[in-house]
Amino acid sequence: MPRGGKKGHKGRGKQFSNPEEIDRQMKEQKRLEETAGAEKGSSSESEDSSSEDDYETKKRSGVEGLIEIENPNRVSQKNKKVTEIDVSAPRELSRREREEIEKQKSKERYMKLHNEGKTDQARADLARLAIIKKQREDAAKKREDLRKAEEAKGKP
Repeated sequence: MPRGGKKGHKGRGKQFSNPEEIDRQMKEQKRLEETAGAEKGSSSESEDSSSEDDYETKKRSGVEGLIEIENPNRVSQKNKKVTEIDVSAPRELSRREREEIEKQKSKERYMKLHNEGKTDQARADLARLAIIKKQREDAAKKREDLRKAEEAKGKP
């Protein structure tokens, strides 16, 4: 079966780079980096900047070393020293954390109002409780009256 299925192959064929060409480009780039490093070494710069440059050149590998790419979506991790970290600064909460805190606060607010009897549900509950108390009192009176009536019948 032809490449690409029954309908045939769409698009171009893959083009591969020549390994000798890649080696030549990498050697030329290393030579350029060495000359740039020698120029930086002769100037009076701190060791921190040169160690960061070394880190960046080591990090690149493959095609990434050949092509300069500025990707705005790629965020490079910057290591912070312990002395640079500001513990006293307020940490920003994520959306989920903020929503969870708001949910807890609203629940607490509702329970406070509910306990005070200011919500509709609390009023309905209190009315239901009043009706149940009244029914129980009536039932207790009836039982008491029946007991007294039986005692009155049993005594004569």
